[in-house]
Amino acid sequence: MLIFGLFILILTILVMVGIIKNANYNVNKYDIKKNATVKSFGYKQELIRDMGGFSNFAVSFSIISILTGAVSYYGYGFSQGGPAMMGVGWPLVTLLVLFVAAAMAELTSSIPTSGAIYHWASILGGSTWGWFTGWLNIIGQVTIVAGIDYGCATFASNLIFQSPSKTQFLITYFVILTSHAFLNHMGIDLVSKLNSISAIYHLVGVLLIVIILTLIGPAHPISYVFTTFSTQTSNNTPYWWAFMIGLLQAQWTLTGYDASAHTSEETLNPRVRAPWGVFMSVAISGIFGYLLLILVTISIKDPAAVASAGNNAFIVAIRQAIGSRFSNFILWLVTIAMWFCGCSSITSSSRMVYAFSRDGGLPLSHFFKRVSPKFHTPAVAIWLVAAIAFLSGISDGVYAVIGTMSVIGLYGSYVIPIFLKLKAKIHGIWTSKNDGPWNLGKWSNLVSFIACLWVIILIIIMILSPTDVQLTPHLLIHYATGKIIFFVLLFLAIYFNLYAKHVFKGPKLGSYEKLNKQLTTSQSAKIPVMRDHQQKN
Repeated sequence: MLIFGLFILILTILVMVGIIKNANYNVNKYDIKKNATVKSFGYKQELIRDMGGFSNFAVSFSIISILTGAVSYYGYGFSQGGPAMMGVGWPLVTLLVLFVAAAMAELTSSIPTSGAIYHWASILGGSTWGWFTGWLNIIGQVTIVAGIDYGCATFASNLIFQSPSKTQFLITYFVILTSHAFLNHMGIDLVSKLNSISAIYHLVGVLLIVIILTLIGPAHPISYVFTTFSTQTSNNTPYWWAFMIGLLQAQWTLTGYDASAHTSEETLNPRVRAPWGVFMSVAISGIFGYLLLILVTISIKDPAAVASAGNNAFIVAIRQAIGSRFSNFILWLVTIAMWFCGCSSITSSSRMVYAFSRDGGLPLSHFFKRVSPKFHTPAVAIWLVAAIAFLSGISDGVYAVIGTMSVIGLYGSYVIPIFLKLKAKIHGIWTSKNDGPWNLGKWSNLVSFIACLWVIILIIIMILSPTDVQLTPHLLIHYATGKIIFFVLLFLAIYFNLYAKHVFKGPKLGSYEKLNKQLTTSQSAKIPVMRDHQQKN
């Protein structure tokens, strides 16, 4: 496993550098004057375009938040796969997510809009694809807000109260969500500044923890994270399957980077800055997250206690490593990072709700699409997301389900437009003329194919993961994620066929309408004709 782990590390670095160099080369050679015409969807610009490149990157980097996902689900990953989950599992997921992020960055550069994934699917596949993609993304967006602030409330309540009760936890959870909704309501300028602070805070925070743990002295050699395998799961569960399930820790962390795409209508020069925000947020999070996890894991003195600590595993690990007195400082540092992360997450999710409601994709869309006349923010969408997120976290044992649901929802929505674009490119309908300045040229198809393959495998793993939810004292749902996602998709299919397909017309396409007609044609006989026409041009 040591050789395999090192191979994955080297391959991840090579892929990361290769994508950055390729994309940067294409951005630099892009003829701005020749391609000066900016396509639009025909919507009134209601959101203020005031974000710079760093702020756009910061919103995704803050949502990924290695001090949230990698920390909150540390116990889940460690109990399933042991130290090897950190040494091998994290870089493996980072490698595969880089392909997904690169494919999404290409689409962000081609079609920069607040609706992002939902708009891409609508253009590439039609209104039906767009509608289901929009719903999947909203499911993922709302549950990831719930997961982030649930984790923040877990840490905060344990630091504020001694052995907090469920009521104390829920009050903490409510206050955190309310603070995020209020700040997002107040305006994008304020949130942008917080996102920039958050990005710097995360980098400094991780380095600070790494330095402290290095100075105190690890309890194990580096090889510990490559050669030590353990699991707290049933003896009937083979290690390889427990390891795959434990990948939720890394996979849940590396989500939400579509936020840079969702805020593209508020970003200056979005065809270049927004795709860099999408990709670089994953790349930098992967590097710093790995440093953090390695140092924390090799500093553990009692692995069995950490593995059995559940949601508090990281707290136990830090207290083992540096003692209870100074550890509270580190844990508060992590809790504040989680707070920043939740604030950014509501920014992204509310933009998706706003964009989807703007096109009538949700019930009561006329209400949810309202923009604050004073602050120019999607105020109703912001408070809606906060309210649903709070309700999602009430049941006991729901944390793993929230994580798996957000991964299925987000990555399910990510893969649809990536697949539709790949299909269109193979058929010769999508050509280089449709690419934005940020593109991978001849490597684009391979990157998109690997991205689609990984997401399919990932969703299967998440559906089959053994998640349990205690709805009532007498009602325990086993394999809750698979059952919940089945009923959610069934409900959406019924709702769409009985109502939505008759009233939902999809987003305004504006200057993208011609491209949409080419991409959504069902007459295969037209494909070679279009290809010939494009070659002549």
